[in-house]
Amino acid sequence: MARIQQMTIPQFEKMFPDEDACAAYLVAHRWPDGVRCPRCDSRNIYALRTMAFKWECPDCRMGGAYRFSHIAGTIFENTNKSLREWFRVIHLMLTSKKGISALQIQRMMGFGSYKTAHYMCHRIRAGLMNESFQQLMGIVEVDETFVGGKAKNKHVGKRNIGLGRGAVGKEIVAGAVTRKGNVVARVFQNTRASTIQAFVRESVSEKVSLLCTDQFPGYRGLDRDYPHQTVDHSRGQYVVGAIHTQTIEGFWSFLKRGMVGTFHKVSAKYLPLYVAEYQFRYNNRENADIFGAAVAAC
Repeated sequence: MARIQQMTIPQFEKMFPDEDACAAYLVAHRWPDGVRCPRCDSRNIYALRTMAFKWECPDCRMGGAYRFSHIAGTIFENTNKSLREWFRVIHLMLTSKKGISALQIQRMMGFGSYKTAHYMCHRIRAGLMNESFQQLMGIVEVDETFVGGKAKNKHVGKRNIGLGRGAVGKEIVAGAVTRKGNVVARVFQNTRASTIQAFVRESVSEKVSLLCTDQFPGYRGLDRDYPHQTVDHSRGQYVVGAIHTQTIEGFWSFLKRGMVGTFHKVSAKYLPLYVAEYQFRYNNRENADIFGAAVAAC
C-alpha cells in the first residue's frame, strides 16, 4: 500500500492564501450536499447578497428570519482568532507524528498567551471527539490500559501510599479495534465487569467473527454473546494463531508515546480529549484528506 502523504506546508499556503479561501473550504466540507440551517437543518435558505458567507433561514423565524454564517455552531464561533489561524493549528496538530503541545503551538503561531493556544487545542480535540462510528465488525480486539506516572515520581502529597500497587492512582482507558480498521477508545472511572462489558456491547457488533481479549476478569461472560477467545499473558502467552491483542496494544503504544514524549503530563480532566485526538488520528491514518475530515468534524 502506498504511503498516505498529508498536506505539506507549501500545499497549505497555496490552498489557503486568505480568509475567504478558508471560509469556502469550510463550507464545502461542512455542507457537501448544499448549505443547511444549523438550527433546524432546513435546505430552504438563501444567501445574503450584501454579506459573504451569510445566509438566512425563513423556516425558523424568531422575531424574523434566522441569520447564520459559515462558522455558526462550530468550534470557530465566538472566538477572536481568524479561520486561517484555526486551520494552521489543526494542520500542525495533524501533521505532528506524536502530537504537538500547546506551548509549541504558542511559539510557532506567535500567540501572546499560552492560554490561547491551550484553549484552541482543546477546542479542536473536543470537535474531533464527536466522531461518529459504526459498531466494529470482523476480528475485534479489546483491551484496557492505565495512564499515569509512577507513584515514586509524584509529589509526596499526591502519592497513594498504602493503597496498592500497579494501576492504583492511574486513569483507565478501554479500547476496541478492528484489525486493519478503526479503534474506539474511552476513559472510565473503574474496571468493573459491568462497565467494561457495557463498553464492549456498545462498540462491538454481535456479528463479529472473533473477539480477542486477555484473561482480565472483566471480560468473563462475553462468550455468551460473542465468539470470545483469550490469551493468557501471565503464562507468557501472547499469540495463539489468530488470537492476540497486538493491534490494540499497538494503539496504546501510539497513545502513550505522545503522552510521554510530547505532553509529558496529562490531567485526568483533559485525558478524554487527548484520547479523542489519537483515536481520530488512528482512524484516519489512511485518509489522504485527514485535514478535511477534521475541519468537517469541528
